[in-house]
Order: sequence, then structure tokens, then C-alpha cells
Amino acid sequence: MYVPEHFVAADADALVTRLARRHAAILFSTDSEGAPFASHLPILWDSERHVASGHIARANPHHGLGAGIGVMVVAGAGAYVSPSYYPSKAEHGKAVPTWNYEAVHLTGRIEWFDDRDRLLGLVRDLSVFHERDRAEPWAIEDAPAAYIEAMLRGIVGVELHAERIEAKQKLSQNKSGADYHGVADGLQQEEGAASREVADLMRRFKL
Repeated sequence: MYVPEHFVAADADALVTRLARRHAAILFSTDSEGAPFASHLPILWDSERHVASGHIARANPHHGLGAGIGVMVVAGAGAYVSPSYYPSKAEHGKAVPTWNYEAVHLTGRIEWFDDRDRLLGLVRDLSVFHERDRAEPWAIEDAPAAYIEAMLRGIVGVELHAERIEAKQKLSQNKSGADYHGVADGLQQEEGAASREVADLMRRFKL
């Protein structure tokens, strides 16, 4: 991923974890002929080992491609930025549309697994990760044991051992203060929730 210096995320690990709380990752790899294949999946990020773990349906042919190098993309909210948001547009007219967003690309070795205990641990950890802040969090023990066993037989686990981490926060940091705040204010007035979320991010991360 192309990441200009002014868009580099200061804390890549924190960004991966935050995005994974709300968005599925997309795992890309290729078959023996170089044709790409992609799967959407929930992930956990281990910042110490730099490993992303998740699972897909056993019926998904992706795991049949075997081990190899893959890319996992985790993206957050994104929003169209209109030139009309920039106060400088009225001065010189030198403004064009763009897009603000957050994303992380993880590149590394893919490992597939179907060990029952390892899958159970992964599903339990994913459940805790997403349920822990709920008033009444669901736990894997809430479901009948036989049902959980059947569900485990229907999935395959995957780990991506990241050798390269590219974390990007493109939030108009390359603009002047006036244009930066113009974008944040403009996005805040948009109807879409994603636009307002990007506006909130801009206000939170602007130095």
C-alpha cells in the first residue's frame, strides 16, 4: 500500500485492534496459477507476535490453496471529501475531490489449521473480544456443547504471520489548518454515519 509519510499511523498495533473490533478483514492470496482469491473474516491481532488469527467456513475453497504469502486488509470508515469543504477553494480554485479513510495491510505467511482445541480457543477469544463491553455478553458456554462441536467441524482457522505492516490514516493531514477544519466541519454535516465518523477521527487525531 502506498503510504506517504504524513499519512503513516503512529501506532499500527492499536489501529489494527481498533479496526478489527468493528470491521471484518479481507484475506487475499493466490492459487497455483496466480489467480487471486479473497475471503472476509473476523480476526484477532496479536501485537507481540504480529499474527492475525481468524476462521472461515470449511466449505470455502480458500483454505484449499494451502500455505503461502497473503495480504490481509482491515479498513475502517471512509468518506468522500468535496473540494467545497476547503476555504482555500474560494481563494484560488486549486482543489479536487479526494477520499479520507483508515486502513491496514498485513503481508506475510499464511497458515491454515483445523485442530479442534485450537479452533475452540480462537472462537472463544473472538467472542470475548467482541462481547466484553456488552451489558450481557454472550459466552461460548451459553450454547449446547454438541452444537458448538458441530459448528467447530464447519470452520477452518487461519493465521497470517505479518512480515510487513502498512498502517495508514488518510485524514487530510497534508492540508492547511483552515482546510483541515473545513473538511471536518463539512463531513460532520453529511447524512452518512461514515462521514461523521471520519469527522470525529479528524478532530481526535489532529495535532
